[in-house]
Amino acid sequence: MPGTELNDPNRPPAWITIGTFDGVHLGHQAIIRKLVHGAHMRNERAVVVTFYPHPAEILRNITGPYYLTTPDERETLLKKLNVDEVITYAFNRGMAEESAHNFILNLRQKVNFSCLLVGYDFRLGSGRAGDITTLRELGREFNFEVETISPQSVNGYVISSSAIRQLITNAEMRKTVEMLGRWFSVTGEVVHGDGRGVHIGIPTANVAIWPRLLLPPSGVYAATVELENKSFQAVLNIGQRPTFYIPPAEMTFEVHILDFDQALYGKVIKVNLIEFLRPETRFRSAEALMEQIKTDIQQTRELLTHAPQTPGLSS
Repeated sequence: MPGTELNDPNRPPAWITIGTFDGVHLGHQAIIRKLVHGAHMRNERAVVVTFYPHPAEILRNITGPYYLTTPDERETLLKKLNVDEVITYAFNRGMAEESAHNFILNLRQKVNFSCLLVGYDFRLGSGRAGDITTLRELGREFNFEVETISPQSVNGYVISSSAIRQLITNAEMRKTVEMLGRWFSVTGEVVHGDGRGVHIGIPTANVAIWPRLLLPPSGVYAATVELENKSFQAVLNIGQRPTFYIPPAEMTFEVHILDFDQALYGKVIKVNLIEFLRPETRFRSAEALMEQIKTDIQQTRELLTHAPQTPGLSS
């Protein structure tokens, strides 16, 4: 738990929710909106208690890319939903072995909460023993209410971070929108690459990606780029540039922004992945690659002209 003392007697009590909230998808948003509405109706604070690293990293020994959002992006998304405070636990083996009783006891010493709002299948503590029944018993002991929210579904499928990860792994970008409520996006700083895009007449921005972020498969994608409150159409390539490198080079995340000629080095851009166009392919020459990229650009223009608008993340 952060070292700052949060249970200031002069601060109003809080409604809290507890979870990882990776991706802040539509299911998470339903919980957060109910949390914010309930808390603010009582003139109380809406507080989210979350974790980093993701408990799955520790409990399932996950080492590869896994996250749908960086910790900073997750907090930004939660704050956009009018959450008053986000408290992040440093999750470790010791916490995994802590009982639900001790977890709640320690949390109560930090935050004076009047209501705990969680998902219908939420569990807490060692062995996931802290189910809803246990939490209600703890609520009677520590004087707080427990409220639950039903699962959120779309097209008959329950919305979950694991389902979204599978969609991303399958490059089903349009379907991720149905569960996220927004395009799956990647944010990163533009860094220097090898300059090959400029040499073949199609300059690209090479984006540095957090290595723990889950990306879809190698290939070419229709995308949009958000920069300084403006949006631009773009073609994205995720891959190892096999036309130029044998054996393949390191994986890169490069965007060619259409109708754009500004310098981007050092700037942070957000890339929204709209649709998978084709697998990454080794071409016989740079000229053949250029012809294919021209086709990719034309296809992207047509796709984005007719791409549905997605709702913004708001309270």
